[in-house]
Amino acid sequence: MLTECTVLPEDALLAVPDHLSYEEAATLPCAGVTAWNALTGGLPLRAGDDVLTLGSGGVSLFALQLALLCGARVIATTSSEAKAERLRALGAHEVIDYRASPDWSSEVRRLTGGGGAHRVVEVAGATLAQSLKSVRRGGEIAFVGTRAGADTPLDTNLLFAGGAMVRSIAVGSRRHFEEMLRAITLHRLRPVIDRVFDFDESPAAFAYFAEARNFGKVVIRVEAPS
Repeated sequence: MLTECTVLPEDALLAVPDHLSYEEAATLPCAGVTAWNALTGGLPLRAGDDVLTLGSGGVSLFALQLALLCGARVIATTSSEAKAERLRALGAHEVIDYRASPDWSSEVRRLTGGGGAHRVVEVAGATLAQSLKSVRRGGEIAFVGTRAGADTPLDTNLLFAGGAMVRSIAVGSRRHFEEMLRAITLHRLRPVIDRVFDFDESPAAFAYFAEARNFGKVVIRVEAPS
């Protein structure tokens, strides 16, 4: 909330898992809950299902980590070998460099034996057409949103032919948050943080985030009052 002190109703709060720092917990309410909703709020996600995540933004990294908790096989896309190595270190089973393979939906099909992914976590909007080509018939695209200024053409023939559900995601509910916290606590999951800034460095934090070079969340830390 970018404030040193605030007053909230008790029912607006949830307890921080004991193994997480305040900085780690700060990453959960938006990106974490959105990813959990994307994975569990629609069609059932079963162990062994193929989940496709796009890039290395906050929602995508949480989707990768949380999908693994559900027993899914994760295929991730990225733009460089350095990021690919980090995605593999987090547990991604397969990584596709979308710059080396611009038609990356064909790679997704190949990696899934031609069937396509059961779940696609679509975070860019402009890649929706490729996501529609990547998802299997009867699967689901969790449509998180579009990047500012992104051109999001919709081919209705492709949408119809895909035979998949496209479900729009707007963060999630308190129930989603509680379910996610139980899973995070059980598996001792730790969010991926790229960099932490002190409160008086807030302008620098926003400038750093605008560069879009981060891998993981950018957090602004407020010292607890003494």
